[in-house]
Amino acid sequence: MSEDIPSSYHPQKTWLDKLSQLLQGEPQNKQQLTDVIRSAEQNNLIDADELYMLEGVIQVSELRVRDIMIPRSQMVVVERDQGVEEFLPVLIESAHSRFPVVGESKDDIVGILLAKDLLRYCFSGKDTKLNLKDVIRPATIVPESKRLDTLLKEFRSNRNHMAVVVDEYGGVSGLVTIEDVLEQIVGEIEDEHDFEEDDERMIIERQPGVYHINALTPIEQVNSFFETELSPSDFDTLGGLVMQAFGHMPKRGESITLEPFHFKILHSDNRRIRSIQAQLGVPVSHNESSE
Repeated sequence: MSEDIPSSYHPQKTWLDKLSQLLQGEPQNKQQLTDVIRSAEQNNLIDADELYMLEGVIQVSELRVRDIMIPRSQMVVVERDQGVEEFLPVLIESAHSRFPVVGESKDDIVGILLAKDLLRYCFSGKDTKLNLKDVIRPATIVPESKRLDTLLKEFRSNRNHMAVVVDEYGGVSGLVTIEDVLEQIVGEIEDEHDFEEDDERMIIERQPGVYHINALTPIEQVNSFFETELSPSDFDTLGGLVMQAFGHMPKRGESITLEPFHFKILHSDNRRIRSIQAQLGVPVSHNESSE
């Protein structure tokens, strides 16, 4: 039996061993490197998931923060002078863990609020008044032009998960998280709002009147569920129809109205839309930030 096993076979060959083997051709630039990697996948030296990640690593070295950040207009923030009863509903609805705290405007960033830091006040059993100044943490500020590979190194070394992005004039232009960067390498990182691979439900009502829809849902199924008449156009899926309406590959948080729906992109990458939030007739009141 052993004679039938190729000499190159090794039962415990690691991912790095495979990478070393496929780079023996010594590519001279990134395009050649990409071609070598794709050829390796075609020859079954690496699988599709490994190809996806390797291409993501190459891409991260070329992308800038501005390419993946959540735009300023779509940031979920807490105002410094708000009371808990005012900003807590926003935190609960967004379901994220970190929020920029602002002063007079979104250009006046005073810190970052971690949702977990509110637990001691919510469950202490005492009538303790929360002062945001006591719980907010320093904000990390990065320029739009920072390379993603550099930002990832800084996130790791400083143990930060979120950074506020500023433009060349010092104005806030958005925010970025470590999850945003990692998703450029490994693809979408699922959270509690994502659809499981084996989940047969394509449309889920998350709260009254607010639905999360798998972007691969056929348009006919959407029309049947909501009793609407969206035109199939040149696409069969809701994701294709929404992307056509945008005219580009939309980023997470972007929204658009296609009567009678107001759609917001929940998850997408540079390849396709993955999930969409939908409301009938009424725009979504709060845009989601990352993480």
